[in-house]
Amino acid sequence: MRNISASLLLLLVLVSCKNTQEQGPQVTESKASSQTEYVSFGQEIQTTDVIDGAAMMALYKGMSQGDTIQTTFRASVNSVCKMKGCWMRLAVEDKEAFVKFKDYAFFVPKYLSEVEVVVAGKAYVSETSVDDLKHFAQDAGKSQEEIDAITQPELSLDFMADGVLVPASAIVEENTSEETTSQETAQQDQSAE
Repeated sequence: MRNISASLLLLLVLVSCKNTQEQGPQVTESKASSQTEYVSFGQEIQTTDVIDGAAMMALYKGMSQGDTIQTTFRASVNSVCKMKGCWMRLAVEDKEAFVKFKDYAFFVPKYLSEVEVVVAGKAYVSETSVDDLKHFAQDAGKSQEEIDAITQPELSLDFMADGVLVPASAIVEENTSEETTSQETAQQDQSAE
């Protein structure tokens, strides 16, 4: 009787392990396809309770200069500081939110563009001076003509980020394009000889 009970228990364990193994990869695959892997910059932030650009714009529309709102939102990167990645502009409906990084404690990759990121921190509205607008235009690589055309301060949608999540798929080595270009140039030089 003892052998029969032990055999039944062993059989039950084997069957349950087999079912777990069959379901395991399917569950993992469905999780992997529905979740994006991120690289974190600054403080660790969560992807729960993240609002989209339209909801963020609704918050900005309800704000006055001096108001702040702690929030986390997802938006597409329009541009990043080309000097060192110390700020970025995110698409918020038909406007842009100007994102700086708290205490300049971290920066994002300079090459990010048209990739959706998640930022957490404080949203606020402020007036940006002509000098600051010109400085930001210079950092963005604008032409001197575009910089000189800035003559009025602007009311801007601002965001002080504590942390940023960038999709891992968007992270590349910054020298990759330079290396490719120099390799192509070397190949062209060799073929010309």
